Amino acid sequence: MSHLDEPAAPSGDSTASRQAVATVWRIESARIVGALARYTGDFAMAEDLAQEALAEALVSWPRDGVPRNPAAWLMTVGRRRAIDAFRRRSALDERYAAMASELDPGEASSGAPPGRGPDRGAEDDVLYDPERIDDDVLALVFISCHPVLSREASVALTLRVLGGLTSDEIARAFVTPTATVQARITRAKKTLAAAKVAFEVPPSDERRERLSAVLSVIYLIFTEGSSATSGGEWIRTDLAREAIRQARVLARLMPTEPETQGLLALLELTAARFPARVRDDGTPVLLEDQDRRRWDRSAIRRGRAALAEAGRIGRGLGAYGLQASIAECHAVAASVEETDWDRIVLLYDALNSLAPSPIVELNRAVAVSMARGPAAALPLVDALVEAGDLKGSHLLPGVRGELLTRLDRTDEARAELEAAVRLCPGERERDVLRGKLDALS
Repeated sequence: MSHLDEPAAPSGDSTASRQAVATVWRIESARIVGALARYTGDFAMAEDLAQEALAEALVSWPRDGVPRNPAAWLMTVGRRRAIDAFRRRSALDERYAAMASELDPGEASSGAPPGRGPDRGAEDDVLYDPERIDDDVLALVFISCHPVLSREASVALTLRVLGGLTSDEIARAFVTPTATVQARITRAKKTLAAAKVAFEVPPSDERRERLSAVLSVIYLIFTEGSSATSGGEWIRTDLAREAIRQARVLARLMPTEPETQGLLALLELTAARFPARVRDDGTPVLLEDQDRRRWDRSAIRRGRAALAEAGRIGRGLGAYGLQASIAECHAVAASVEETDWDRIVLLYDALNSLAPSPIVELNRAVAVSMARGPAAALPLVDALVEAGDLKGSHLLPGVRGELLTRLDRTDEARAELEAAVRLCPGERERDVLRGKLDALS
């Protein structure tokens, strides 16, 4: 038995071991799938191997204890299963021999990703060679955004495999039925397999063709991390931090693309508020109640620098750059009252012209309510209700309930907030809505 296979300690607590499996998988699954895809050259096979390793962990860890390096244990099991699969394919004997010779338990136990030295990370590789993606996760994002897939299928597949989001979470992000998302993911896997898409990084000209989908994936992963749509957490920092890491690598890889800088700026400026968004007991803190002294000033500086770089490139701000400009308005304001809400309304006008969506219109209505009062915003929200584009979302009744509260239309506000509570999938956000309901009493 190698050092890698030795348990940290015998475990008699099956529940704790299974929780460890779930935690490691949530944090490391994207890297494991990416590394296995690089080794096998087969996206679908890599996902199957990762799932097999997960299944083995669910059996082994409760019985033998959690390994000292859980992620490396999963990676090694996946690679061994890959070797077994290639061993059964006589035409791939040469590849099997090469992979078997690379399988070094000492390498895996170092905690570094297989095939990469422990002192060299993905971002360092980008600095050494700006034309190279040596980051398995980001490379897998580009591959999942292959032109053979539709934009919707690419984003759904990548969010599922790399973001670890469930079909329900993806459906909520797209305001789309869950069955539609599941069908897109299934078709995407079959299409990649039928097209025999290899695990290889596209050349620089093809990266630009896929950039829009890649940016969407990173943005949606961060969005789910910054405001979790399910579970008992308000912020899933593992998802948010991974999205920021990928955005940084992407900005270095494609520094002359304004939207890579715009996305990075948006993520940095939004994450700057994380320290003040949650109390010690996990309960959310709304913007108007946050202690702005706790905001991460370093993240604000990084975000503003990236936003300035996006503007300096000179082709105008895109959708992410405009959202980053809105986030900057919040970041530089001393309080909610001192925020430049008129500028935010104008920025939402520009954003809605560039990338129209009911969510943008709803956010604009909130900004209008802050700039001109709730009476000016309510007709905008009512128009969204009539259009029906956000039917089934808790966001619309939540905003409408807030506006009616400020207009002292208490009974109507209560009905809207109760509807929002019923529709809201996230436990922590439901607590916020219930708090508003209690305040009406």
